[in-house]
Amino acid sequence: MREGMISSEHIVMIITAICVGTLARILTVKEDFRQYPSYPNGYMIHLVTGFVAAALGAVAIPALMTKNFVAVTFLTLAIQQFRDVRKSERESLKDVENTEYAFRGDAYIDGIAKTFEARNYFSLIVSFLTALTIQIVDSESKLINIISGTIAGAVGFYILKRFSKGKTIGDIAEVEEGKIEVKGSELFVDGMYVTNQLGTENAATLFKNEGMAVVIYPHEEHFRIALDNFGQRQAALFEATRALGVKRYHFTRKDYEKGRIVVTLVPIIKDKDKLIEAVKKTPLLESTKKSHAVMKTNLVGKE
Repeated sequence: MREGMISSEHIVMIITAICVGTLARILTVKEDFRQYPSYPNGYMIHLVTGFVAAALGAVAIPALMTKNFVAVTFLTLAIQQFRDVRKSERESLKDVENTEYAFRGDAYIDGIAKTFEARNYFSLIVSFLTALTIQIVDSESKLINIISGTIAGAVGFYILKRFSKGKTIGDIAEVEEGKIEVKGSELFVDGMYVTNQLGTENAATLFKNEGMAVVIYPHEEHFRIALDNFGQRQAALFEATRALGVKRYHFTRKDYEKGRIVVTLVPIIKDKDKLIEAVKKTPLLESTKKSHAVMKTNLVGKE
């Protein structure tokens, strides 16, 4: 083989690692589809950046094996590019805030942007593990190398996915349909005061006939720390309005005594099950999460 030419073994390694790493990004794009601001353009942008991340992870091992250390330094450049992906995603989502039925809120936008950045690292790490395994196995059979690398990549992807998997509102609370009552200009859901903004007869009639509401009941008292957070309630309201649309009016309120959270609106599509499901699947924001076990441990240590 002439000097400077890449070997057939390295070609197999790179192609296999790129395919497995890109597939990891495709699977996570599908998982997070409801958070995407656009389709197909937003979908395509993240697939392309996932492919680039996979390619960087794939060439790292061959670069090290051929003592091309300069090529490895491109990984630091890649990390900066992925940070730019987070920044551009945050800016893009903020730009469309005023066009949505309800605001996502800064906390939700920040969480989505961080998720997009992290998923590119998925591709890079899975691709790197695939290439590393192929190099370690180094069998004379290319098929054995490919299968070994693919299995290692799949295991790595499974571990990363489990490690980064966040919880949703449905994991820490019950979400049930709420009963709407209109008294004059005031709106109540399950006896809980929501607003006094229904000042006209048309508004009151619209909410009586077409309004929908859900009530969130936390499983444990300390889950109120997350659910009472304004950013978390705004995220739940956004997902509800995005799933059903809004004909007019949307509100979210919390009950200070019992810890209940109300999400109510006049939707375009009146579907109780879809509303409950949308609220249940709203992600718990990283900025609102608190580890109850860790807090208890810290308190015990100070006593």
